[in-house]
Amino acid sequence: MQQRNAVLTKRTLDKDLDKVTHVEDAAKYVSRRLVAPGLGLIFLGLAMLFAGVYVFDRPGAVLVIAAAALAAYMAMNIGANDVTNNVGAAVGARAITMKQALIIAAIFEVLGATIAGGEVVKTISSSIVDTVAVPRAMLGWIMMAALMAAALWINLATWMNAPVSTTHAIVGAVIGAGIGAVGLHPVNWRVMLEITASWITSPLIGGLIAAGLLYLVKTLIIYREDKIAAAKQWVPVMIAVMAGGFMAYMVLQLSPHGRYPSLTILLIGIGIGIVSWLAVRPAVLRQSENLENRRSSLRTLFHFPLIGSAALLSFAHGANDVSNAVGPLSAIVHSAGIADSSMIGRPPLWVMLIGAFGISVGLLLFGPRLIRLVGSEITKLDPTRAYCVAMSTAFTVIVASWLGLPVSTTHIAVGSVFGVGFFREWYTRYSKRRIEFVRRKAETFEIEEPEPNVHEARRRYLVRRSHFMTIVGAWIITVPVSAALAAVIYWVMFALFM
Repeated sequence: MQQRNAVLTKRTLDKDLDKVTHVEDAAKYVSRRLVAPGLGLIFLGLAMLFAGVYVFDRPGAVLVIAAAALAAYMAMNIGANDVTNNVGAAVGARAITMKQALIIAAIFEVLGATIAGGEVVKTISSSIVDTVAVPRAMLGWIMMAALMAAALWINLATWMNAPVSTTHAIVGAVIGAGIGAVGLHPVNWRVMLEITASWITSPLIGGLIAAGLLYLVKTLIIYREDKIAAAKQWVPVMIAVMAGGFMAYMVLQLSPHGRYPSLTILLIGIGIGIVSWLAVRPAVLRQSENLENRRSSLRTLFHFPLIGSAALLSFAHGANDVSNAVGPLSAIVHSAGIADSSMIGRPPLWVMLIGAFGISVGLLLFGPRLIRLVGSEITKLDPTRAYCVAMSTAFTVIVASWLGLPVSTTHIAVGSVFGVGFFREWYTRYSKRRIEFVRRKAETFEIEEPEPNVHEARRRYLVRRSHFMTIVGAWIITVPVSAALAAVIYWVMFALFM
């Protein structure tokens, strides 16, 4: 009897120990999920301390410090939601790993925001709502409500795995809070019309540029008899154009007191392009050694251009979308009388740094959630197609940043992906060059030409358009939802604090 009780006691003890082990495993799993939010809260605290260093002894310091926390929260949400635009194509094409993509994006986001983000910040902070027609104290609360509303909406969208436009969210929120505070008259409808027009045209332009680039790649490289020889000739040229265009933009942004003459900028771009061509051509030749004359071999040669275009796109995204976080903060700083009155519309450096590092922290902590949608689910991307998407998006956003237009990087990136997908459909069905290439290949290997699979083409056609409708739906919803939420938050703030 005692022996039996001992056996039962041992089994019961084993079961209890197993339960303890399961509880420990569950606790570790839950604690891992809390690491990212915990680090995010630490960053918000650091942003408040950083802002306090500059404003602690000035009137309105409490409002500015609170706004700095909201701007940091908004920037983190931008990084978490919009990182798909920067590196989704490269990850989808398997040119870089998720870890490499996040590191590249984080570095170039900071550079783009701090070097070239000022123009778009002016539009968000002082052009959508007429700052002259709104009392200073009221303007600060309008921008606080806009920041909170936009950040909450983007946070919810990221949690639901929906790549919404952070630009649409903040513009809608500024309008909604402004209307909720003082009515329709302070809203600058001419500027809003320009912004809305850019929202419509920029994805179309991005799609057309991406389709045009893919046409050149197919014509100059893919459907040539000797693909490797063609790639050795044209890949260095593509890298040179990318480097030259980027350097021309940098010179344009950094030119002191006005702009250099257009001819000077063009010559600098051409010079950097030639130097880049001379530098990368030997590397491309080395990479092409012992490669088979097959389309799959082009993956190796397009890895470096694709990584470069992803870095360039991250820079462009930082330059344009940092305004969504620090534009309202900049307006609050000026409304509190902390910044120099002669610098209205121009954000102080410390404001830009909060936005720049906030975007990078957000994409590092929460970014991987949405990368796969843009990278692999809309249309199949190989390195050549992904390069076209990234280059098209980057240059479209760069031009918009130069003009001071807060365009949606999300919709330009997705528009470029759709442009590639639609072009592939057209090229597969109607390109005489491709049809002739397939015919000659069939004759060479003495095989019959494959019959077109109508059902497969229709299935892929419908998948792409289902994602298209999802994106358009998110576009339509974001502006009114963020506007309404911002108006409600302003009224709550007014009731509680004013």
